[in-house]
Amino acid sequence: MGSILSILGTTDTLVLLWFILCWVGYTAYADHFNKGRTTLFSVMRDKREMWMRQMLVRENRVVDVNIMATLMRSVSLFASTTIFILAGLMAILGASDKAQALLGDLPFTVEASQTLWEIKVLLLLVIFVYAFFKFAWALRQFNYCIVLIGAAPPIEEAAQPHALSFANQAAGIITLTVHNFNRGLRAYYFGLATLSWFIHPAFFAVSSLWVVAVLYRREFLSKTLAHLGKVPVPDDIKKSKP
Repeated sequence: MGSILSILGTTDTLVLLWFILCWVGYTAYADHFNKGRTTLFSVMRDKREMWMRQMLVRENRVVDVNIMATLMRSVSLFASTTIFILAGLMAILGASDKAQALLGDLPFTVEASQTLWEIKVLLLLVIFVYAFFKFAWALRQFNYCIVLIGAAPPIEEAAQPHALSFANQAAGIITLTVHNFNRGLRAYYFGLATLSWFIHPAFFAVSSLWVVAVLYRREFLSKTLAHLGKVPVPDDIKKSKP
């Protein structure tokens, strides 16, 4: 801890710890400690099971494959974009002296040592590497979901208990996929907040808190959630929710 303080300084160390607390704390709250609350994630879990049940009663399931392919394209776009971001960050790390001089001309920018500058870039690299792994895993899981659509029970068995159980489990796999995609998107939000560290540590601390507020409002208090919550869901789907 002493070596970190000597490199970063007290202020930068504190704002970095605050950033980590905001990200880890919000992730823990949003993903694990709010089981009794209605969120975008929990509401869409029910809608995915409704989708899988509708898939069972369709003889031609091309439409479901097309929906899945559209979702995969979104994930693939973010994964590809993350690669370009990582390449840009590597280039900046290789020419950090020029980039630091360019940023130093901006007003309100706090001077930073070469080592501190490189630590900030490395933090961005870690964030976007994490995002890439989440997007890549989500993309792979979507491939498994397409296989499940191909393996779904025939339309004649759509009302059978084993078919309904299949729909429930398939919806669960899609939910896990979206969970990883959401975490990748969350990394983008916090990655953008990290950019403010290059300007001023106080700006970084405020930006981290602002990101938490934006994410909380969208996942827990948005108008989108209110409208989605009004879409009727069969009672047995509500009871089957994990």
